[in-house]
Amino acid sequence: MHNKTLTELRKALHQREYSSVELTRHFLERIERYGIQLNSFITVTTDIALAQAQIADKCLQSGNAGPLTGIPLTHKDIFCTNGVKTSCGSKMLDNFIAPYNATVVEKCQAAGMVMLGKTNMDEFAMGSSNETSFYGPVKNPWDTQTVPGGSSGGSTASVAAHLTPVATGTDTGGSIRQPAAFCGLTGLKPTYGLVSRYGMIAFASSLDQGGPIGHSAEDIALLLNVMAGFDKRDSTSLEHPQENYTTHLNDSIKGLKIGLPKEYFGEGLDAQVGKQLDVAIKELENAGATLHDIQLPHTYLAVPTYYIIAPAECSSNLSRFDGVRFGHRCDNPQDLMDLYKRSRAEGFGAEVKRRIMIGTYALSAGYYDAYYLKAQQIRRLISNDFTEAFKQVDMIAGPTTPTTAFKMGEKIDDPVTMYLNDIYTNAINLAGLPALSVPAGFVNQHPIGLHLIGNYLKESRLLNVAHQYQQCTDWHKATPPNFV
Repeated sequence: MHNKTLTELRKALHQREYSSVELTRHFLERIERYGIQLNSFITVTTDIALAQAQIADKCLQSGNAGPLTGIPLTHKDIFCTNGVKTSCGSKMLDNFIAPYNATVVEKCQAAGMVMLGKTNMDEFAMGSSNETSFYGPVKNPWDTQTVPGGSSGGSTASVAAHLTPVATGTDTGGSIRQPAAFCGLTGLKPTYGLVSRYGMIAFASSLDQGGPIGHSAEDIALLLNVMAGFDKRDSTSLEHPQENYTTHLNDSIKGLKIGLPKEYFGEGLDAQVGKQLDVAIKELENAGATLHDIQLPHTYLAVPTYYIIAPAECSSNLSRFDGVRFGHRCDNPQDLMDLYKRSRAEGFGAEVKRRIMIGTYALSAGYYDAYYLKAQQIRRLISNDFTEAFKQVDMIAGPTTPTTAFKMGEKIDDPVTMYLNDIYTNAINLAGLPALSVPAGFVNQHPIGLHLIGNYLKESRLLNVAHQYQQCTDWHKATPPNFV
């Protein structure tokens, strides 16, 4: 059962080949068998999952089931879940039981989906390797000596190892797409505002975006149908008409203009990764797309711009964690200031503290204009680059990451090198565009990803291109040998 696609699982449930309870038990058994090995879960919600599966079976029996009724999934532990610990991978929230559901969780529950648990992640979504979690690093199912990517590493590892059919994740600077590439999965970062941020604990509010993670474009199109939609509780939510993202999956891509930025294929890209990507892009050309050289001249400024704006927003958002209302509180504080200082010092990890300090500095009097304001101006230039590019082409293609997954501990003590791992992804968040990573082969038995970038609200076209690519390749069907 665990090797079936979402479409196959849906068909089997509706034809009553097995029940949602049986399917849920099967995945819970796999989590029990492999979850500790990968450290991909923070919380496994066995009782909730079985109760939801029983409800789903009643809907299936009565003929009132929706497309994904009875399908199991996992949520990144950044989405609030009523009555269940929502930790954000941090000691600060190790004791926090969310009193309500995030909109994404609410929508999945309303669709009849079954929550298996909450997945491990970089602390407060700050990291590119899933090594900053208070609960320890997540391991990549393809090579447990390497990182799965971050910050949605627990979600991607659990899907890659077939511990869950699909998962939710969040993407602030590449945190869905980068781990999807490292784990051989398809992961989508939607247009900013397409998926509600209500109940999704904030890292950088102008950059954060929830999205689906699965094996194929068809799988994530089905999950996006559930996740997307306007939410009046989220002031940044887009009032965009509801779409069925599976409708155009089988459309031809003949005549599609794909741009290849020279900035994405030069210095910094591993030669073997680049060679494999050439093969992947050739497949799109064989399917009828035309290739065009383009320029994104401000690409080199994306990383420094991102690492001013994101920490600035994080320093503001994380100021609420003060040991007073919820979260970690130090023992026996001497006074209010001691409570604040020791609670935050004990509750936050090194990477979170680093970004809070950078952000506070960038926003401080005397430095605001020089750093934060300048970064916002450059952000507009980066966005304008994409606007100009989409006047020439329909879509942009390139590498998701400059290398394959790196060894655990290799970059954890070198933050700058770690940050450069998101060099191809964080400009997309700065511009608010949709983009996805699709499995594009292997280099030394480690997966790589093809990065497809679309214009605003062109998720259907992105998924169509990814699906057509997956009709002529089978990289998305590969399974890590130790998790068959």
